[in-house]
Amino acid sequence: MILLAVLFLCFISSYSASVKGHTTGLSLNNDRLYKLTYSTEVFLDRGKGKQEDSVGYRISSNVDVILLWRNPDGDDDQLIQITMKDVNVENVNEQRGEKSIFKGKNPPKIIRKENLEALQRPVLLHLVHGKVKEFYSYPNEPVAIENLKRGLASLFQMQLSSGTTNEVDISGDCKVTYQAHQDKVTKIKALDSCKIERSGFTTSNQVLGVTSKATSVTTYKIEDSFVIAVFAEETHAFRMNFLQTIAGNIVSKQKLELKTTEAGPRLIPGKQVAAVIKAVDSEYRALPIVGQNFQSECKGCPSLAEHWQSTRKHLQPDNLSKAEAVRSFLAFIQHLRTARREEILQILKAESKEVLPQLVDAVTSAQTSDSLDAILDFLDFKSDSSVILQERFLYACGFASHPDEELLRALISKFKGSFGSNDIRETVMIIAGALVRKLCQNEGCKLKAVVEAKKLILGGLERAEKKEDTMMYLLSLKNALLPEGIPLLLKYAEAGEGPISHLATTTLQRYDVRFITDEVKKTLNRIYHQNRKVHEKTVRTTAATIILNNNPSYMEVKNILLSIGELPKEMNKYMLAVVQDILRFEMPASKMVRRVLKEMVTHNYDRFSKSGSSSAYTGYIERAPHSASTYSLDILYSGSGILRRSNLNIFQYIGKANLHSSQVVIEAQGLEALIAATPDEGEENLDSYAGMSAILFDVQLRPVTFFNGYSDLMSKMLSASGDPVSVVKGLILLIDHSQELQLQSGLKANMDVQGGIAIDISGAMEFSLWYRESKTRVKNRVALAIVGSITVDSSFVKAGLEISAETEAGLEFVSTVQFSQYPFLVCMQMDKDGVPFRQFETKYERLSTGRGYVSRRRKESLIAGSEFPLHQENSDMCKVVFAPEPESSSGGWF
Repeated sequence: MILLAVLFLCFISSYSASVKGHTTGLSLNNDRLYKLTYSTEVFLDRGKGKQEDSVGYRISSNVDVILLWRNPDGDDDQLIQITMKDVNVENVNEQRGEKSIFKGKNPPKIIRKENLEALQRPVLLHLVHGKVKEFYSYPNEPVAIENLKRGLASLFQMQLSSGTTNEVDISGDCKVTYQAHQDKVTKIKALDSCKIERSGFTTSNQVLGVTSKATSVTTYKIEDSFVIAVFAEETHAFRMNFLQTIAGNIVSKQKLELKTTEAGPRLIPGKQVAAVIKAVDSEYRALPIVGQNFQSECKGCPSLAEHWQSTRKHLQPDNLSKAEAVRSFLAFIQHLRTARREEILQILKAESKEVLPQLVDAVTSAQTSDSLDAILDFLDFKSDSSVILQERFLYACGFASHPDEELLRALISKFKGSFGSNDIRETVMIIAGALVRKLCQNEGCKLKAVVEAKKLILGGLERAEKKEDTMMYLLSLKNALLPEGIPLLLKYAEAGEGPISHLATTTLQRYDVRFITDEVKKTLNRIYHQNRKVHEKTVRTTAATIILNNNPSYMEVKNILLSIGELPKEMNKYMLAVVQDILRFEMPASKMVRRVLKEMVTHNYDRFSKSGSSSAYTGYIERAPHSASTYSLDILYSGSGILRRSNLNIFQYIGKANLHSSQVVIEAQGLEALIAATPDEGEENLDSYAGMSAILFDVQLRPVTFFNGYSDLMSKMLSASGDPVSVVKGLILLIDHSQELQLQSGLKANMDVQGGIAIDISGAMEFSLWYRESKTRVKNRVALAIVGSITVDSSFVKAGLEISAETEAGLEFVSTVQFSQYPFLVCMQMDKDGVPFRQFETKYERLSTGRGYVSRRRKESLIAGSEFPLHQENSDMCKVVFAPEPESSSGGWF
């Protein structure tokens, strides 16, 4: 029988009235000194479980434990002293050999003499029924060192019987479950339940989000009712949802084993633990057992201005198409997050106009109080001389990964002031809608600023007198997607004039299916079938699309199918293409459509043989078991062959979550007079207009106008250069996840994932009377970089793993129409260039004294370009197109 033991588990009868409801924990014998060995180790890898591929370190020591005091009124109330001795630090990867950062260094040099002395000072632990009531240590010790002692002390907290309870230890106030067996007790800690103050944030959209998982299991090994060893293992893992090669894993282990016991000091007499502690050492202070936060000192680190000087060359306009620009952008954001307002403002004021827009992107994306104060002080919204900077600031606000109430309050305040540019005023309101939606998604709908913004949007829409104001509030609502705004949207959709009616219906199109009720669909049916007034084709087709995409009834589908053949020529063809696309792509409405098509009255040659050039097509850009990326393109022409609307959408899906990555809509109207053609029904009095609207990463941007009015059209036709108009250009912080973790060993860990994108979306519309042709072009150019990192810090040694990926890509869509005859010839082409895809892995271990180990790996591949079908009737006739396109394009005349 083992006579030497560390901790004695008192046996308590479950039938004893005197201990009813009490759970016994660890108990030490009187007058004994317990000699133990202790080690805590941590290693980081990519989740493959191979220790030889990991980085990390091990801290080991001998431990002396003695019982100082036991309450004479109850054996389960005791004060113990824990002392670490002979501390050592070493690699966990034994293959490091000569490259070990610890080679040739003794503990005082690694840990530093003052830290080592603090680590080896004893701590006191007051246990009642096996649970920590108080933790005592010396004041003013380094927080990181105290945390290591807290991690060891927390192992002494346990209970003998099975059950679930809450415990407070170094991890915080956590839910724990005990499973008692004959030879062991297992404690499972639910780390996601732990209440502890730690900084962190994440992106609300799951497509751009990070999945993390944490586990903690501690096993108390028992022989003949004595605990002889404690083994604890804690893991934290993360992976990016849409790019699962960005992943990392932290494994932290603790081991405490009994070696021997010997005669120890006698118990200190007394009834009050406070008097006993004072007798031991009056310097002891009660401190929280919960781990405390700390920041490692950075000696000789560059200032923010110095960081900026090394970053700015990568953010020159000519370099923005490179992934290196995005990497520099992400790195500089991290420095901005620790900077003061004055430092940031100084850099903003000193920068040149070429790089200033990119600096504004970075400062706004930092999302700290100091960065917000600095940028608001810098920008003058009453001036029209810095419109580009104001717009970049506002769009960066709209794309904010974790906006707070302070940001929304600032925009509301600006909106109530004066502006040098009306475009900026409109953009402020549009972006306020995006912030309302993001805050509501994070359970912030009841915040004062959100409530005020809602009233501003809905009240403004209800009371708007100018067409421009109505459009502005509708665009804001298109971002906010407030359920209480649906009645107003229905009112404007059915009774509003053309552009307002169209914007109201496209806003309804963005709402989730649960909000498209039968009442909503009644209004949409009236719009499509023109029961009360004549509507433009764009409004009617959008209404029909909403109906078909939101659980349509049998009669709704039948009535839409019966209308085909009675519509204007191109609208006939468009609606037919929409129905065929639903069937081909197996959309949710396909089952109902097939059911209705069983009737001969809806499914016949006359109805399905309508000619025209309008189209609707949906396809996959990429498809994987856990994710998919889709594109859809629908084009609606007027009866005279002039483009009415072109709508290109890209969606990303991860499980049930989706992200509207981009939408580019080019619209034109009132151009029939140029070719002496007859306008379609309901469009006889439309002004000449062409413009472009975009949604980017679920945020509606302010639309761009190519021309408005006949005189504006003629002047731009005569002076047209063919250059595209930029819809959005800049650097966007797309992915932003940060977790600060308190490991139960006492070490501090961080998990961070940042992803950024440099984007340029532009579009152009060319119109030639001489050649009787029109051409629309939409071009997307992006550079993307994603960086994931995990670090574990003890203040004297740090280990880290960084995994990153980057690429540069382009996607171009061109639509050309010859309308010299009917049916007119249409060529649609879309292609994705071949793109490089680079992956990097960096592992390191570094002492606070500067010595370090670094390992780097790189992998590069080329993803071939792709050709995407854009129509159900593609042919090879695009080869005769009068304006040749690249050979890699796909498309067809039809």
